[in-house]
Amino acid sequence: MTFNAAGRIRRRSKEQTVARIAGVNIPSNKRVLISLRYIYGIGPAKAREICQALEIGEEKRVNQLSEDEIMKIRELIDKDYRVEGDLRREVAMNIKRLVDLGCYRGLRHRKGLPVRGQRTHTNARTRKGKAVAIAGKKKATR
Repeated sequence: MTFNAAGRIRRRSKEQTVARIAGVNIPSNKRVLISLRYIYGIGPAKAREICQALEIGEEKRVNQLSEDEIMKIRELIDKDYRVEGDLRREVAMNIKRLVDLGCYRGLRHRKGLPVRGQRTHTNARTRKGKAVAIAGKKKATR
């Protein structure tokens, strides 16, 4: 038993074991289809593909999975999919290659501007960062 700040007895809830797949703790109270998406490189289509390959129901939650099923998911992902660190490394190497080549896309990456043809006169704040006011610019008068 433990006590809270008011001195009352605090009962511990059932311990939940957290499933760890590909180095990521996936939430145990969500559906398997949703919680697999917490792994970098697995989206809706791949999550559904994994569930169908292992015959896991889409409505089943992670805390309802047996240790055997979790091991099967872990093995399938390790064997057939490039996720987490390997995928991040590959993406970073692809971007580095473009930057080193000095091609147009590489230059856009280097300058921190949109790479795929989006406009930059307005918008593009995600890539460019917060807008900076220009010193000395005056408002137009009528």
